[in-house]
Amino acid sequence: MSEDSDVLRVTVPEDVAGERLDKALVKLCPGFSRSRLQGLIAANELYLNGTPCDTSSRKVKAGDQILLALPDLEVADPQPQDLPLDIVFEDDDLLVINKAAGMVVHPAAGNPDGTLVNALLFHCGETLSGINGVRRPGIVHRLDKDTSGLMIVAKNDHAHHALSAQLQDRSLSRLYLALVLGVPLPPQGTIETLMGRHPTNRLRMAVVKKAGKDAITHYKVRTAYHDTLALVECRLATGRTHQIRVHMESIGHPLIGDPLYGPQATTLQVRLRKGGYVGEGAAAIAAFGRQALHATEISFVHPRSEEKMTFSAHLPADFAELVNLSV
Repeated sequence: MSEDSDVLRVTVPEDVAGERLDKALVKLCPGFSRSRLQGLIAANELYLNGTPCDTSSRKVKAGDQILLALPDLEVADPQPQDLPLDIVFEDDDLLVINKAAGMVVHPAAGNPDGTLVNALLFHCGETLSGINGVRRPGIVHRLDKDTSGLMIVAKNDHAHHALSAQLQDRSLSRLYLALVLGVPLPPQGTIETLMGRHPTNRLRMAVVKKAGKDAITHYKVRTAYHDTLALVECRLATGRTHQIRVHMESIGHPLIGDPLYGPQATTLQVRLRKGGYVGEGAAAIAAFGRQALHATEISFVHPRSEEKMTFSAHLPADFAELVNLSV
């Protein structure tokens, strides 16, 4: 969910008590089709009495409190825009892009243009044969606005379906680098949880005990800095929203600069001081303006040639400087 998403809150009245959740919502939320509501429920966008619920057939009771997150709708007809792109690889079927931090992937209500999709429409032009009959790039997986690094984009339906299948069966591999507070112990391991929407903060995801989706992250400490900071490799086995950010926070090692899951300012300052970080260096680390997360490597099988392909991208300048300050 983006920061501009809306939330719909309703209380179940007596006259719809006992009905299926999706049927009740059709009556309570005029303007929404039943299929649209079922899709939102299946996507873990609904909370019933503060608990995530992904079952449309669940019966509701009078007085039930329903919270439904409404993600921003994508702009129906995004326009091509001549924007800078760092293209790592391109052929007739796909592109590998090194996305800059600060670039939104899809146009939406809060970001109608200036996005990666706008830039790709301009760059690719007539080489796009389209996705589902529409001339547009196929975004196989997303990166948060302020996460930098590698993404795959399909130019046609065949590539989009094949790469999406690899994402689902976990044969498409993604490696990230994160700078976190503290040094994880053990230095290598797997975080495996359920993840869902945070019960009270609509902008956040959270580790949940039930009604979430499987989330698996393999991590390994690459470098530790004075027992205060660590550069950690994170390899995704699943791709949930904010997965690495939530998982590292859940084990007590939040990402530096993360506005949603990062350490509190006072906590960070105390830890930096104890680790010997003072002056401008400590101030610069504390003031880092985005989550310190970079998609550094991606591997997949080419959908046409069936060649195994691996691409890597160095840390961007701001992240590289942050690491230098940490040494």
